[in-house]
Amino acid sequence: MNTARRSRRLAATLLASALAGGGLTVAAVPAAHAAAGDVVAKLPISSFSALAVDSAHQRVYVADSNLGSYDNKGLVAVYDFSGERVTTISTQRHVSGLALDADATTLYVGGREGMLKYDTATHQPQGGLSLSADTCGRSLALAGGTVYYTSSYTNYVSECESSLTHLNSYHTDNTAQVTGWQDYGRLQLEAGPGDRLLMGQPPNTRAADPFVAVYDASGQTLVRTAGRRFADADGKGALNLKDMAFSPDGSRVAVADATAGTRLLDGADLSDAPTGYPALPSGASASAVAYSGDGKYLARGASAAGATPDLLLSPADPGDTTAPLEFAFEGSLDGDRVAPRGLEWSADGSRLFAVTTNTAGNQYWLHVVQPPAVQYDTRFTGGLTQSPAQAVAGEALAVRGRLELDGPAPAGPLKVTATRTDVNGTHEIGTATVKADGTFTVLDEPDLVGEATYTVSFLGDLTHRPATDVTRTVNVGKAASAIALTAPAEASMSTGVQLTGTFTAQGRALPERATLKVQRTDRLGTGTLSSVTVAADGTFTIDDLPRTRRDTTYTVSWPGDDLHEGATASATVHVTR
Repeated sequence: MNTARRSRRLAATLLASALAGGGLTVAAVPAAHAAAGDVVAKLPISSFSALAVDSAHQRVYVADSNLGSYDNKGLVAVYDFSGERVTTISTQRHVSGLALDADATTLYVGGREGMLKYDTATHQPQGGLSLSADTCGRSLALAGGTVYYTSSYTNYVSECESSLTHLNSYHTDNTAQVTGWQDYGRLQLEAGPGDRLLMGQPPNTRAADPFVAVYDASGQTLVRTAGRRFADADGKGALNLKDMAFSPDGSRVAVADATAGTRLLDGADLSDAPTGYPALPSGASASAVAYSGDGKYLARGASAAGATPDLLLSPADPGDTTAPLEFAFEGSLDGDRVAPRGLEWSADGSRLFAVTTNTAGNQYWLHVVQPPAVQYDTRFTGGLTQSPAQAVAGEALAVRGRLELDGPAPAGPLKVTATRTDVNGTHEIGTATVKADGTFTVLDEPDLVGEATYTVSFLGDLTHRPATDVTRTVNVGKAASAIALTAPAEASMSTGVQLTGTFTAQGRALPERATLKVQRTDRLGTGTLSSVTVAADGTFTIDDLPRTRRDTTYTVSWPGDDLHEGATASATVHVTR
């Protein structure tokens, strides 16, 4: 039995957010884990063409197209919802698309020479219909009670990416019908609510500006109701289609675009939705997308290297900012990325089925992911504290607090986000990790004198609800400066006086070297001498020829600036003739 059960590690994403001001950083440890089961089965296939889920019988079907040769045999691997392989359906020629009828009694399988049918209870063949030969792999979708399928014939598989592909229909009376719709490339089909059908075109050499189209499949004739291409007048922004899906109510269409990420479109006219989904993590290229049947979740698959997440489970509502549940697949136990069109949900949303593949694309895995069934409350307790007690512009400030969680402890650290609001507006500070005891520390360098309000937020995850924000207002003062002055106890009018000193300023570095004012006070009165500019190492030297005998006091001062207090120092020298 090639099934592995284990507690999944979420994406080990090391996040470093540059803090506003002095370049400090907060490094968040690997991205928040959550309690979600993940069962993994190694698939007995060397290629992948389709995934279908039968919620009525709790079966998962994975098709191996095996297109390399005319004589290659295809198969459909059948699993239950716990990841156990039930059986394998073998065919005489390669298989590609899969579709289930409305009551899940029949599985339709796209074959090289025809449409194959299998009983979903016994997995025995139920006949089928001969069709025009297909050498590139069919895409199947059942809409309006009709199975729609693609057909493309070429002499060489290498020509399939840009071959002419026809869209036809297969009816329950074992008859096929030509729809007349056709275009170049491996056209992909996806069924939606309300007897609608999606057709999308991957990029190819004969389609510089690929399309997505919606069809009404309720009648005898397939009618296109919306269509869209995405390139601008300069040819930029063209669709790089990997997958697409209707939301359960049909109001939205999500598109996995390997170049643009997740596109969210209006289900009626395919215009951009007012609010889209957040961008995928840096370095992740979209490969799959699927809505849960209960309408709660959106699963987004990706191709990403290393610890960058390959799978994100987010609320289906794009306006919900709850942090996603993230999975990073790495190596021989998981695969390396989510395969294109490799995501499907159970009807009730209790399980997500994900097909992953290795970098070479010749090994595959089936993941059975169970998102948390409930969410628990969270809250900040005890308010926020700070250290040091007096905040200083340009110096590190630590803001501390505690997040309290109901329900089971998370499998890994959570994160809070923080902002600082001052007279110049609101600034993103970054993220901080919540420790096992709920405490966290946000580091910042405020860069303005005056009041600054820190707001800490927990956006929640699929296990925990967001917490009400907590704030603290801090009075930020100027940083200190100091002058240390060294002078001889005695000097003469003939040889002069030399004083040395050091100037230091805490907080943010000065934009230029400080210029110090120098005054001399003797029995004849007080006068201002030439100013002195501090050297790069903070030192300075003052040379003077006293004008009279007896005690002479030298006073060195700096007035300060917007971020620093001023400083002064004096030294008295006894002057002889």
